[in-house]
Amino acid sequence: KRLYAFATLPLSASPNNVVDEIYRLSNLLSIKGTIFSTAALGSGLDDPALDPIWNALEDTQALIFLHPHYGLPNEVYGLRNADYGHVLPLALGFPLETTIAFTRMWLSGVFDRFPTLKILIAHAGGTLPFLAGRIESCVQHERCFEPNGQHERRGPERDLKTVLRENVWLDAVVYSETSLKAAIELVGKEKVMFGTDHPFFPPLDEGAEKWASVETNLTAVAGTEVRDMIMGENALKLLGLETSEKLASS
Repeated sequence: KRLYAFATLPLSASPNNVVDEIYRLSNLLSIKGTIFSTAALGSGLDDPALDPIWNALEDTQALIFLHPHYGLPNEVYGLRNADYGHVLPLALGFPLETTIAFTRMWLSGVFDRFPTLKILIAHAGGTLPFLAGRIESCVQHERCFEPNGQHERRGPERDLKTVLRENVWLDAVVYSETSLKAAIELVGKEKVMFGTDHPFFPPLDEGAEKWASVETNLTAVAGTEVRDMIMGENALKLLGLETSEKLASS
């Protein structure tokens, strides 16, 4: 058996050093992508300084796994947010953080400049399965973008639906068959893959053998008509695992 991994990039280093690391990682058969936070170099995924990094990731066809980390400012949850433990930041803050980060990436034209980037978004894309249409509508009616008004600022050239279908994959960490169906509808049945929050969200009962955080996602996938695709076939295809196994054994 062989273990595969996503790599972390030295984003505190200069962009040139990050680019060198991307090309080094592309020669390692056990590395199948890179993990990105929503802050990237510190200024978000719409930072122009990221362009050399996006270029290297596109050139090597390295998968980007986007995962939230920072959440939203505590003020948005209200004065009594601490009374509710971690529920608000984890249930709402993480998905919204992810949605905002990806939307900024799209709005800034990253997918126009680098049209073959591949990005896997955690937690089934945050709130994208539910808000993609609203985001697209707001762009169509935004006068600050060149096609809609007198300003020189350009909006995204490729529409959001196209980018989601061609550049985006989602994990299935949504704990709900209804939400999972929305994720499948958003990007297509070939682009959703099983995931869990393991080892986080352990049972409150230390003696419990099954983890609800795992079982709930399994149940959601079992209720779909594309169970086998989500439970492994899609990941094997995206990550090229079958090809890697053949190369390793030859």
